[in-house]
Amino acid sequence: MIDQLHVTRRRRPAADAVALDLTQAVSPAQVSLARRQLGRRGCVVVSEIIPPSLRNAVVTEAVQLADALGVRRDLELAETGFSPRRMSNVMHGLIAEQGVAISQVYESETLLHVLSSIAGEPLFPCPYEPERFVITRLEHPGDTHGWHWDDYGFALVWVAECPDPVDGGFVESIPDTAWDKQRPGIEQILRDRRVHRLDLSAGDVYLMRTDTTLHRVHPIRRGRRTIVNMAFARHDELCRTTTHETMDALWSTPGTE
Repeated sequence: MIDQLHVTRRRRPAADAVALDLTQAVSPAQVSLARRQLGRRGCVVVSEIIPPSLRNAVVTEAVQLADALGVRRDLELAETGFSPRRMSNVMHGLIAEQGVAISQVYESETLLHVLSSIAGEPLFPCPYEPERFVITRLEHPGDTHGWHWDDYGFALVWVAECPDPVDGGFVESIPDTAWDKQRPGIEQILRDRRVHRLDLSAGDVYLMRTDTTLHRVHPIRRGRRTIVNMAFARHDELCRTTTHETMDALWSTPGTE
């Protein structure tokens, strides 16, 4: 399968060149609407402002890499109230080494400009390289990316595969929440606050304010959910001391089959 990936790399057009189409594809009205929705719910679907050719390049590569390189994880993390992570994933280093499209899209200044416009503030590549872009896959009944926050401000998530919402795999979120790694208090937040639901389909892309939005992927019953998560930092996060307990546990610990 790795040989096939190298063949695919040689044939794939430069994804960053495709990203230049965003300059013409995005209207000020679309940006304004997306910004308002992001502010209200902490996440917004932005599929319509990303050219289909760009989405196809990213999600096709994600499925290929997950097929070839995915490592099984089954963890419960104390920093998020022992919420579960049951999934397969592909780490940043392998994606950068074996892929093309995902890395090129992440490095696109055009895409970063569009995301900054929607966020309403400048965004920057994540200063912690292992978190810049990763792939996750849910494929067994009960697989989930349990309740959590992220270490950095924003994530752009590309949905390559997704079950029908009746079979799980949709996103649940609670905006305007704070992460205390010593006392996460997730159960109290769930009792006190409204949970928003975001149904998704293969090919969708959404932007989330991940440091202040408690979120999870609802456990799947059947089917498969494969995504690429691209993390971006706010300006004040570039020099801030940040610990990475959950990231290191989920992406660096050897997996179990």
